[in-house]
Amino acid sequence: MTAQQKASKNSTPTEEINFRNSSWKEVTAEAKKSGKTIFVDAYTSWCGPCKLLKQTTFKDKMAATYFNKSFINYTVDMEKGEGIQLAKDWKVNSYPSLLFFNSDGKMVLKQIGYVDGKRLTELGKEALAKK
Repeated sequence: MTAQQKASKNSTPTEEINFRNSSWKEVTAEAKKSGKTIFVDAYTSWCGPCKLLKQTTFKDKMAATYFNKSFINYTVDMEKGEGIQLAKDWKVNSYPSLLFFNSDGKMVLKQIGYVDGKRLTELGKEALAKK
């Protein structure tokens, strides 16, 4: 049974942005292959607005549908593992940072701070226009 079939059997399916649980190297390889833009949620464990994004914005049905279709979504704790080096490479020092990269791994858009689902979708459209 596929994940979609399981979700449709569930009486209360939750629609949210599906983030990859892999390395940045794997994400960029997938983007190169597919030609898709990458959306990165750069967060820290102590960041209140980061938690709010996860609880509300990333569960916004319209935003989730749009991002799951249009982007490779990746979330990374900037104070753990490869996030430490990525924070340096991307010059990220404010959280949350919402980052968009073209399929070649070049940053095309950066938003700092909490946004709602509508604004996140607008940012996604801006990023796609810049690829």
